[in-house]
Amino acid sequence: MLESQREAVPPNDGGELDTGLAFLSFARSCVLKKVAGLNEEQLRRRLVVSDTTLLGLVQHLTHAELYWFGYTFAGDPRYADVDLDMVVGPDRSPDQVIADYRAAIADSDAHLIAAAGPTVLTAQPVGDAPRTLRWVLAHMTSETVRHAGHADILRELIDGTTGR
Repeated sequence: MLESQREAVPPNDGGELDTGLAFLSFARSCVLKKVAGLNEEQLRRRLVVSDTTLLGLVQHLTHAELYWFGYTFAGDPRYADVDLDMVVGPDRSPDQVIADYRAAIADSDAHLIAAAGPTVLTAQPVGDAPRTLRWVLAHMTSETVRHAGHADILRELIDGTTGR
């Protein structure tokens, strides 16, 4: 099947944080494309045995952004105990879930842009020791890319739309 949402990978190669942020932003935009144009029933449709839905993936990634960049990197205690669950309550509208993701992305980007460089250490330890911003950026990019792949499959099952 021809990919209907094809987008080129970013050409950024101007430094470690520039390149890292460009690829994370690309993965985030791929996730947002997968939810664009769908109605609430489609966004909440459960197509696999787990509770994974397109809307649930967005909620999960929102909380992951808050946890990894807000709490782990920046030390904001508000995000220490975010719920990484993929079940979106019926009281949360798709528009709100997506807006929350966009806001979390903006906050994360602000932390990245303000950082003195990729070797800055996290405010909170990961396991038994602090990690670098480089590590958090790589981890969050891999998390987003993995879930963008899940979103690709769910979107194709919903309406046949394909591509990154």
